[in-house]
Amino acid sequence: MPIDLGEAIPLPTLALPPAQQYPTPALNLPTADIPSYKPLVVPPSDLEAPEGVKSKTTEKTEQPPSTPKFEVPYLEFEVPLPTTEVVMAATYAAVSAVAVTTFAQPFFNTIKKKLQKLLQGKIDKWKKNRQKKKDSLPN
Repeated sequence: MPIDLGEAIPLPTLALPPAQQYPTPALNLPTADIPSYKPLVVPPSDLEAPEGVKSKTTEKTEQPPSTPKFEVPYLEFEVPLPTTEVVMAATYAAVSAVAVTTFAQPFFNTIKKKLQKLLQGKIDKWKKNRQKKKDSLPN
């Protein structure tokens, strides 16, 4: 039966609830702390204490310990050497790393062998099942 295009087909309608009105939130203006600083007073370079005033500070003539240096012969070149504390810390770190590796290696080898054996068994079983399925399929 042909459709008459002259007839009006009613469109479906959907009843929606009325839109809700929400009040506009009031936002305060942002504030910021203005940075400030106290001016530095730099004394003049030729400042001296008045006559008759004794200084309360004592001058220390201690100099920091000098770092050991190695002089390269014929080149007149000095190479600074590390201090004793640095050498000792490096030595402790190296010795402990070698000791841990040496003692842990047999444990890791045992775990590695067992894991390889387990995985190889699973792979062999998978290959065997795959071959059985191929053989059982009709050609």
